[in-house]
Amino acid sequence: MRKRMIAGNWKMNKTFSEAIVLAQGIVDELSAGTGDVDVVVAPPAVDLKGVSEVLTQANSSVALSAQNVYWEESGAYTGETAPSMLESVGATYCIIGHSERRGYFGETDEDINRKAKALMAHGIIPISCCGESLEIREAGKHVEFVVEQIKADTAGLEITDPSKYVVAYEPIWAIGTGKTATADDAQEVCGAIRKTLAEIFGSEIAAGIRVLYGGSAKPENINGFLEKEDVDGALVGGASLKADSFAAMVKSAMN
Repeated sequence: MRKRMIAGNWKMNKTFSEAIVLAQGIVDELSAGTGDVDVVVAPPAVDLKGVSEVLTQANSSVALSAQNVYWEESGAYTGETAPSMLESVGATYCIIGHSERRGYFGETDEDINRKAKALMAHGIIPISCCGESLEIREAGKHVEFVVEQIKADTAGLEITDPSKYVVAYEPIWAIGTGKTATADDAQEVCGAIRKTLAEIFGSEIAAGIRVLYGGSAKPENINGFLEKEDVDGALVGGASLKADSFAAMVKSAMN
């Protein structure tokens, strides 16, 4: 049985002090516990240490994620962050391959694959994103496109514990646009992702890998996604920037 997951991607929002307030608000909203749901927050890199301290001091079950990483251990890579640096501030997850990283910064499937390997070598769980553009969706090639992404992003990975790797399906056309894939749309692609993972890692491992939906997920529509067999939770953007709305999604996943 896969544990559900609600992960909040804060993107480039919240100053250090604002991040502290938001983290404390989430802790307070979820003070009664999160049941059998893994809850993750991903603040900007400069906020990681502060948020980590809030979570630690509260003895919270909420886990810390970074939004990006570089695959080298150290060196002359100005502006980048190594896996060991994330590890040292308490990050146990890291988002990779987000469409904004792919689109704005030219990241490739090869880059995502390298990042996954580097993270897993440090015991940090990748939340590896995939998804199609509106053009590809309208051409009816969205499943084929995402399947190829999954194959490239997981090439050469060794997964023995399926809880240590997470996939997030995020149709690009539904991110920050107000448009949302239907629950059936999400199931179609998430089901294809799981089938592909089974072909790569075997059915037993694939059955345990969480596949999240991302793309304008919010309290009003989360239940529809959670009802689908192959949707195990959500990677939340805008709705994760308010403690009450994010907590409401966690509570929906708990039911």
